[in-house]
Amino acid sequence: MQQLTTRNIQIDSVHCSAICEEIGFRLSQFLKAETSDLPPQLKLLLNRLRQQDREEAPSIVPSFDDMELRENA
Repeated sequence: MQQLTTRNIQIDSVHCSAICEEIGFRLSQFLKAETSDLPPQLKLLLNRLRQQDREEAPSIVPSFDDMELRENA
């Protein structure tokens, strides 16, 4: 069995944001095609997320700076 190793890879906030946006974009494209198959509660939650995105709600994802502060504490 292969042993997995964890590396401490650090990227700046610009690249982190770009990665998050790309993941969100691809996920939204995937979910658009399958929206009709989603349960009503999940549709409701996705609509709430879309509304928050339009309102430019603050991100709930911690920044790398925040994560580094927690690790060093």
